[in-house]
Amino acid sequence: MQESRVSFYSDGEEIQGILRLPDEGDGPHRGVVQGPGWMGLKDAKLYVRYHEALTAAGFAVLIFDYRGFGDSGGRTDLLIPAMQLEDLINAVTYMSTRDDVDSDNIGTFGSGGTGGGNAILLAAHDPRVGCVVSQVPVADGGDWLHRMRSEHEWLAFLERIAADRVNRVLHGKGELVHPREEIMVPTPERRATNVKADVDSRTPTLVQLQSAEGIIAYKPIDVVDKISPRALMIIGVEDDAVTPTDHAIALYERAGTPKRLILQRHTTHYAATRWFLRSSSGSILTCATATWLSERMGRGSSPGKEELLERWTIEVDPDLCIGSGDCVGWAPEAFLLGPDDSTVRVLGTAASAAPEAVKDAAMSCPTGAIRLVSAAGATFP
Repeated sequence: MQESRVSFYSDGEEIQGILRLPDEGDGPHRGVVQGPGWMGLKDAKLYVRYHEALTAAGFAVLIFDYRGFGDSGGRTDLLIPAMQLEDLINAVTYMSTRDDVDSDNIGTFGSGGTGGGNAILLAAHDPRVGCVVSQVPVADGGDWLHRMRSEHEWLAFLERIAADRVNRVLHGKGELVHPREEIMVPTPERRATNVKADVDSRTPTLVQLQSAEGIIAYKPIDVVDKISPRALMIIGVEDDAVTPTDHAIALYERAGTPKRLILQRHTTHYAATRWFLRSSSGSILTCATATWLSERMGRGSSPGKEELLERWTIEVDPDLCIGSGDCVGWAPEAFLLGPDDSTVRVLGTAASAAPEAVKDAAMSCPTGAIRLVSAAGATFP
């Protein structure tokens, strides 16, 4: 993949980013915007495998340092998710101005706590974002910080935040704290891992305690339902001690369709990352991320509502159908499981169900047995 350094502005501060492009073709390419995860930087090696898979699939990928982080301008003592969301929205605007990016097809990918949550917030607030992949996301910042502490520690932490607020108002100065030790409480695995060793020494070590207020107010769970009908894939880790697994599940359950949930098993938060960093061929997750964005972010490339209603019929290949029933879940008006639950029957044409549901059913089929056929002979997917 090709790589170049780029910059844009967010609230008057210069933001530094890396733009990665496919080796072939001048574009315009579909775009992906990524903000780093919790205390992450654009240069982190752990993101490269994903970007290799995305550029191989034809995407232009922009990753950047938030204000106050890495090479970007801005105050280094503030870690406020609301400011990061503004940076992400401005990154989408920047991508839409480039001649080598298709401004009608821009998605987002985010990984690592607030990185995953920020991808959800971006799509919920910016309708220009057509598709989302969120890996190990935080759903509720207050719950996230609370569960790192015993109850008496949490109550003492809230008292400390309240006292700091008073001190800032009366004296104009707040308390500085270590973000990884005094806002987030690191797990033993985080203390032992070297997965972010290439960037750890360049992240802020002192931030205003008021940053914790911004994280407590951080609630992607409240807006995830606004993403639908755009597609959302959430990736979690079972029994995750760093970013609670039930956050990923709650976001998935609250989201509208189309959506997908992947839970990694027999691994841990950071071990999952180390696995694909060592792999010379990438991993299932990098491929799943690229595939989801490729298949679900195609504004103008798939049959529209009127085409589906008026001209498209549904076909199911009996040799490929395994009776998984995914299509019935997406479009029960159009599909029915057979009496032995091993095959699916088509109840009618695409006009029998909501057209988007029929498209989702075709895309969700694990064996590719479903296709839509137009009167002119065109097929989807």
